[in-house]
Amino acid sequence: MAIAVGSKAPPFKLYNTERKEVSSADFAGKTLVLQFFPAAFTRVCTEQMCNSRDELSFYNDLGATVFGISVDMPFSLKEYKEKNNINFELLSDANKLTIHEYDMYHCNFICGIKGVAKRGVIVIGADGIIAYAEETVNTGTQVNFAALKEALTKLK
Repeated sequence: MAIAVGSKAPPFKLYNTERKEVSSADFAGKTLVLQFFPAAFTRVCTEQMCNSRDELSFYNDLGATVFGISVDMPFSLKEYKEKNNINFELLSDANKLTIHEYDMYHCNFICGIKGVAKRGVIVIGADGIIAYAEETVNTGTQVNFAALKEALTKLK
């Protein structure tokens, strides 16, 4: 189960595709949309990231900052971002700290691969409190973008 709505969001410090540290503290007072995904270059993950890419103006209009988070290395995420024209930050949680903090750690992915991000979304309100949390039933299931948009709209 994903982190509880109404709880304080754990802080994070992750690296983007340019290998620059991105800290949640840099976005204090802003709404954040954390899009967790298991692996770059996979079909459902690409659909998830491209949906957020195509809908970025919706998030921007509500003052929300979108991040994609996976355990892929920054180098891989950079290639993935460029290949798919992703227009928001992709962050590497290669040390798997943030996926643990947000209860998005997937123990048994595929082919015996352990320790990737679950597929899910966390919305952190401007007050630093979790306003929406979703974890998909399995990694092949897409996130509920309609419910995410509804939750963000209610925050405004």
